Formats: sequence, C-alpha cells, structure tokens
Amino acid sequence: MSDPQEIIAEPLTGSCLCGAVTVTIREAHREVDVCHCTMCQKWNGSMYAGIEADDFTLEGEKHIAAYQSSNWAERAFCSKCGSHLWYKFLPTGNRTFLAGMFKLPEGLPIKHQIFIDEKQDWFDIAQDSPRKTGPEIIAEAEAAGFSFD
Repeated sequence: MSDPQEIIAEPLTGSCLCGAVTVTIREAHREVDVCHCTMCQKWNGSMYAGIEADDFTLEGEKHIAAYQSSNWAERAFCSKCGSHLWYKFLPTGNRTFLAGMFKLPEGLPIKHQIFIDEKQDWFDIAQDSPRKTGPEIIAEAEAAGFSFD
C-alpha cells in the first residue's frame, strides 16, 4: 500500500451476523467504495458499500461460501446466517469487505459511486463523491487490460 495517510493503521475486526465468520483487515483503505449495479442491488437489497484491504485474515472459513456472479466477480457469504462478506474482482484478486461488518472511523469519504446509471431513484447518498456510469467503469477496466468476456 502506498501513502500511510490513505490507510487505516489499526486493524479492523468484523464478523457476520451470527459470528461464525470473523474478518480482520490490516491497512484498510481509508475510503468506502459504493456500487449501484443491478447485481449488487439484488445481492444487498440496495447499493453495495465496501472497504478494500490487501492484508486480511479469516476465521470460520468452513462457514464461508462463494458464488461466482459473473466472469469477473465472486461474492462470498456466511453459509450459516447468510451475511454477505466480500466482493472479489477475479482478474486482480482485489477484495472489498462489506463496510457494515466493521466499526469504522468517523468521517471516511466515499471513493466513488460506480454504476450510477443503474442506481434506484428512491434513495440518494448525502455525501458528495465522484460518480461513474457502468460504461465508464468498463472502459477504464478494459483500458487497463481487463476483459469482461
């Protein structure tokens, strides 16, 4: 990870609803990723909010189930209580863990809201943040060499 001011220095520990799965993330990114795509809406009932971390440990792995929701994404959940745990971008292996699993520091900014063109009109996020449409996100990923075939 790069700039120490862009990370949360202290480890964050969170769990699923029943406590069977515990996640400890170290050097979490100091921002929240928000996705409004229709898959995230179906998965969460609304938008997805995640915290990215490169260094993490898992406890209760026997209760973790994963679902490959597309050619490029895997979503994990607790097989005991059904709580969602993370979204994994398969081409890079990057994961974001559901922000609600952790007690986060106050004042974290939203990194960006993506797939804003698929957002439901019945809610809005008060915090001003960069907004990108689905085609913009896909174009950025393809320019970086990722294929969505």
